[in-house]
Formats: sequence, structure tokens, C-alpha cells
Amino acid sequence: MNNQTFQVLKELPAPLADFQCVLYKHELLICGGYEQRACYSYHTIKNEYKFICDYPSDVQISGNYALKLVDNNKEKNQITLLSFGEHYKHALVMKYVSVWSNILDISNKSNELNNYNQWIPFTDNNNQPVIIGKN
Repeated sequence: MNNQTFQVLKELPAPLADFQCVLYKHELLICGGYEQRACYSYHTIKNEYKFICDYPSDVQISGNYALKLVDNNKEKNQITLLSFGEHYKHALVMKYVSVWSNILDISNKSNELNNYNQWIPFTDNNNQPVIIGKN
């Protein structure tokens, strides 16, 4: 068996339990957790964390899932995340642009990316909230 040891990583910015992660390029996106609304990006090369956003205050995220949606949009600098709750039946979506890139700095000045890096309700074609979960 290999004697390779685990690498010690920088301490998390907040204590996390039951959190969901999504891998994106050199980032590990940490999406909330038990009694923790904050989402962070951990850069695997820089060994640093950056805050992304908080889940909305009216959403219970206990038992939630987060995943990266397969997107036919060929935009290389963004991904779409879906978060849904097992117990509290929320469904949220986020268009994520790396918090480590300069794209956000430039675009924030022009308000072009106002809807990025924040959880918003996942809606259908009639703008009605989509509920994922069983009754």
C-alpha cells in the first residue's frame, strides 16, 4: 500500500458540517452546510478560500444537495449550479463565475454580472418556482 500522506489544507473560514461541494476547474465550491449559509470557493493551487455568497435567509438548507448542471452554453467562464432541499423542498440556481478571476472586477463596474454568484429561485417557463422533493 502507498505510504503517501494527506496534505494539510488551510483551515476553513467557518466550521462546516453536512456541506455539499462541486469541483470547477481549480476550485472546490463549498455550498453551505448544517446551520451554515455561507458558500466558499477553495482554490486548490493557492490553498486559499474566498467567500462567494450566502444562501437566502428564508431557505432552510439542512439536507440540501448541490450539483453542477450540464450546460450547452459554451461559455467557458461560468457554470450553473442547482441546489435543492431534501427536507424543506427548496430549489435554487446560481450562475457561478470564479471569484478568483478578474471578470467579476471588471463586470461589477458595468453591472453586467449582477445576477451571478447568488442563489435565486429555480423557476419554470411561466416563472413559477420549481419544487424538487416528494410530499
